[in-house]
Amino acid sequence: MIEHYAPGLNLENFKILQPSNEKTSELQPTFNLSIFTQFYPPDYAATGQLIEELATQLGRLGIHVQVFTGQPGYAFRKDSAPAKERLNRVSVQRSRTSRLCPARIRGKAINGLFFFLRCVFHVFKNSGKKDILLLTSAPPFLPIVGYIAQLFFGTPYICLLYDLYPDVAVELNLVSSTNWLVKAWDRINKQVWKKADGLIVLSSTMKERVQTKCPEVSDKISIIHNWANPNWIVPIAKQKNWFALKYDLVKKFIVLYSGNMGRCHEMDTILEAAFQLQNEQIQFVFIGGGAKRQICIEQVKKLGLTNCQFLPYQDKQDLPYSLTACDLSLVSISSGMEGIVAPSKLYGILAAGRPVAAICESNSYLRSLLSEANCGAAFSNGDADGLVMFIRRLANDRYLAEQMGDAGRRYLQSNFTPEIIAKQYSKVLSTAVELQKSKAEAKSKLR
Repeated sequence: MIEHYAPGLNLENFKILQPSNEKTSELQPTFNLSIFTQFYPPDYAATGQLIEELATQLGRLGIHVQVFTGQPGYAFRKDSAPAKERLNRVSVQRSRTSRLCPARIRGKAINGLFFFLRCVFHVFKNSGKKDILLLTSAPPFLPIVGYIAQLFFGTPYICLLYDLYPDVAVELNLVSSTNWLVKAWDRINKQVWKKADGLIVLSSTMKERVQTKCPEVSDKISIIHNWANPNWIVPIAKQKNWFALKYDLVKKFIVLYSGNMGRCHEMDTILEAAFQLQNEQIQFVFIGGGAKRQICIEQVKKLGLTNCQFLPYQDKQDLPYSLTACDLSLVSISSGMEGIVAPSKLYGILAAGRPVAAICESNSYLRSLLSEANCGAAFSNGDADGLVMFIRRLANDRYLAEQMGDAGRRYLQSNFTPEIIAKQYSKVLSTAVELQKSKAEAKSKLR
């Protein structure tokens, strides 16, 4: 991918895109970790980008990491990636990837199933070579691989739950909660969770959902948030930001929605706010894709709105500029999705030093987070009037917007940096490895 830099900025400030690894060689290897995830760069899926950063940080902590993933499924301008790569303590192995209708739910399910089968084959081919497995919920049934590895080889595993399935499908009315497939999937999930050495979820409300489904695993659940690198994404004034200059975003108050516009994201409230603000010096910018993107474009055309601009997904190298080319950023969760999904886009917004407006339910973890960080405000689904008032308030008080943005960035630096989060993962993984070793020693003494 082509890198872009802001004209007039000191490029030395951005060399931390590839942080120094000088201390890596001083660390003694602690254990071997194998991470299974369908998406990994150069795919632009958020889960893959996060796993790459996590693997790198865990490697710096002395853990030997192997990532088993697929070839790019829908990365732009990239048809394939090396089958094997290695950087310091992180090695990546990519299997072939099925690309049957990746934009459709059925196609995604089939592609995920093929990747799952390749993961099972990989486990049997490499039995006993890893101390512990970390399995993401991409695809949703991937944690079953850990159950199989534990059953046949006694390998401990941790489940990293980005989304809860089949809950997502049920809430989207794709399938009934009484469907036999849903009931079977729930039973399988419970078995997988019970056998797991740990479960990692992204929010307090997601933990509550899992506990309600399977109270037996309550003591296994760890809440570990996603993160963003504040040394890579730094506040940039729009007047000095090439992205803002390129798309004429400097003069108006810019409200940004960056990321997936999927079925789990509330978009109607945002479009209603845009409708109410169409005659003011406020512009809405939507960056990304997803199932609702075209629906939003058609709705904007139908309403005759001229204050909405749609841009495609941006290269990862451009995120420090696209995320700072605004005055306010939006995060949204559709009604009924609280605790089932958790928007990863929030953390990049905080790093960018921009205030946040969240559209979510009354019990959302986002409300307490924004309140504690003092970096924005939350609004109920459908409360376009409240959102409009907040946008107008910040548009008329740029100092307040700046203060909120600065507060959010400080909060991220204290809680959600890659280094902080990697240590939390390392603790969960290390505890599971040590417990497994203790069990093995106890068994050998009995013999």
